[in-house]
Amino acid sequence: MGYDELLDRAFTMLPKLSVEKMDFKIPEADSMIQGSKTIIKNLSQIADVARRGKDEISKYLTKELAAPVSVEGSALTISARIQPGALNDKIRRYFETYIICKECHKPDTKVAETQRGYIVIVCEACGAIYTIKNFQ
Repeated sequence: MGYDELLDRAFTMLPKLSVEKMDFKIPEADSMIQGSKTIIKNLSQIADVARRGKDEISKYLTKELAAPVSVEGSALTISARIQPGALNDKIRRYFETYIICKECHKPDTKVAETQRGYIVIVCEACGAIYTIKNFQ
């Protein structure tokens, strides 16, 4: 048997690897502008997908948008007129920075604090740990 035949035979003996598909999508804000305020109606859904608290997301948006926000039930009211495209860009950036693992690109992360006071993201899927900038 030649090399190519042996190589083909070896590949046929290998177990089939499952192709893991990622069905995770960053949620978009269901927002509306009322006068000088913008209301995100689906804050609870965004927080559930992110596996974070509504207060953490509202603090991030307060800092990023430079506008005061208030949480009322499952909605978030921003005291500024923010266009939906800009709002969804901030939410996408939040997920890319604080939710999605930089190693395996899965959203299975949690925030932890080390003994030295650093804020870290810990991926529950691959075990990666990396520090993040605290926005609070």
